[in-house]
Amino acid sequence: APDLSTPPPSRFYVNLLCSEEGSEAALHFNPRLDESVVVFNTKEGGAWGQEERGRGIPFQRGQPFEVLLISTRDGFKAVVGDAEYHHFRYRIPPERVRAVEVGGDLQLDALKIF
Repeated sequence: APDLSTPPPSRFYVNLLCSEEGSEAALHFNPRLDESVVVFNTKEGGAWGQEERGRGIPFQRGQPFEVLLISTRDGFKAVVGDAEYHHFRYRIPPERVRAVEVGGDLQLDALKIF
């Protein structure tokens, strides 16, 4: 059986979790270079919500990048490089975020929270 606990190569994720257990995520940011798509979602009560997909893929395999996930009045704004990429409306209030989880096929140089 395939090991589903690790994402396939060329995918990574950033989860803004509402608890350490990870059964709820206010934001799941999931670039999938193998599918040329970036998926946005939430997880409530252990169940994934309706996926949203950004336009195009602003990442290139092996190239450095900077992502800002900005909490605005009505949603999370994803900025990649200097360009706004996608606005994901809140489904879970951002005040409930307690932890950040990053994983998958990437080399993380820095994570800043402010």
